[in-house]
Amino acid sequence: MEPKIKIVIIDDDIFVCLSLKTILQADPQIEVAATGTDGETAVRLYRELHPDILLMDIQMEGMSGLEAGERVLSEDGNARVLYLTTFSDNEYIVKALRMGARGYLIKQEIEAIAPALKAVMSGQSVFGSEIVSRLPSLMQQTDSPEHELTHCGINERELEVIRLIAKGLNNREIANTLYLSEGTVRNYLTVILDKLGLRDRTQLAVFYITGKSFGADKRL
Repeated sequence: MEPKIKIVIIDDDIFVCLSLKTILQADPQIEVAATGTDGETAVRLYRELHPDILLMDIQMEGMSGLEAGERVLSEDGNARVLYLTTFSDNEYIVKALRMGARGYLIKQEIEAIAPALKAVMSGQSVFGSEIVSRLPSLMQQTDSPEHELTHCGINERELEVIRLIAKGLNNREIANTLYLSEGTVRNYLTVILDKLGLRDRTQLAVFYITGKSFGADKRL
């Protein structure tokens, strides 16, 4: 039998903590080691219990979830921090991704939490469907790490394709803009993903926002 995924749940609403604990522990692969209601407790519990995953809200009294996540990741760069929140502010999403969080889910997507935990344990990063749909706009609103792209061997033409993807254009629209065939655009995208070690547009969006890849991203 595989060992259970040990998680710590942090949410400022104690009833949310208890509800999540009940829901998740119904899965035989998941063990809720502890719960807490603020960022300070999150940091303390992570140090004491070393959970596989820290499942955490963002807005809490005192130390926020983002501050707690930064502290945990500064102490353990391999920590798996997964945010579960009602707040889908672009600023929060970008900050969470850039600090190295393994994903960002919206609380309404309750059925996605257990699969997300398992995906994170397999090395993936996970995003709720609402977050995935907003990645193109986030790519436009943030400073892109184009120096990272060129360091990875991306040439100027490929960079043009990436910039148009960042604007939310599909392959046909990119082809029309650059006076190329759709097949040529698909070939460019394949080469770009191969050079960056990425799988699809979602991973490319995360890389564009953060300058780093978290493994195989998964939409939930």
